[in-house]
Amino acid sequence: MRDNSTTSKVVLPKQLAMATMHGKEQALTPAFAALGLELVLPVGLDTDQFGTFSRDRPRAGTMLDAARAKAEAAMEATGLPAAIASEGSYGPHPTVPFLAAGREMLLFVDRVNGFEVVEMTIDEEPSFGHCEATSIEQLAGFLDRIGFPQHGVIVAPAGQLNTPVAKGIMDQAGLTLAISTAIERSPLQMAHVETDMRAFMNPRRMETIARLGVRLAARLSTPCPHCEHPGWGLARTERGLPCSLCGSPTSLPRQDVYACVSCDNEETRERSPGGSADPAYCPLCNP
Repeated sequence: MRDNSTTSKVVLPKQLAMATMHGKEQALTPAFAALGLELVLPVGLDTDQFGTFSRDRPRAGTMLDAARAKAEAAMEATGLPAAIASEGSYGPHPTVPFLAAGREMLLFVDRVNGFEVVEMTIDEEPSFGHCEATSIEQLAGFLDRIGFPQHGVIVAPAGQLNTPVAKGIMDQAGLTLAISTAIERSPLQMAHVETDMRAFMNPRRMETIARLGVRLAARLSTPCPHCEHPGWGLARTERGLPCSLCGSPTSLPRQDVYACVSCDNEETRERSPGGSADPAYCPLCNP
């Protein structure tokens, strides 16, 4: 059970281990520096061991499992008692059919004070996708859409996606060579080209992480109204906005729940007080 009594003032560690090898500190440093917190990079920490977007190292467990493993590894490598870790997942939108989306998570872990804070967001316009081709000319539309060469790509043999021939490609010559190699190795005689989702290769993802960093920093600087412990903020969103026609609950968000990471204090805030959902989102009116 959580302690509902008033707690003493919690002081955050001034140095945080940052579990990354892909430049995420560039996006996160400004938000945490504003709180007087320094991000410290571990030397030689291979965060790819916890999973890669290119499938050559599958992620074990959930996003939160991976983020916690990264944070623990960063604290172990630096000897610091607190850490920041990031984890992302890209694919179909969780609620909107035929729409790609990215889920980004930031985790703050504080061993000294014994708590953690998780922030998550969904990017509904990510730079994410793939294309199969037998020549670089066939990729023109795809490359233009993702913003190549500012955005890097990964090339693998079609039919063997877990064995990429090259990552982080950001020039025409490198792409041409990788496509040729992938076609030679592919049982389908095609190259599979996809967006490189590592943060330093994906400007859009770096922007999303930066925005999430601002939110996490804001939570760490926001005390609970009851116990004054840092980390007060949005804990979950509850769905069930009533249908305007029949009043049945829909899948649309109804209210946000703000909570403390230390005590049981919670506060519910209606998304649209007195509002209702279009019947198009109702499972009864529009089955």
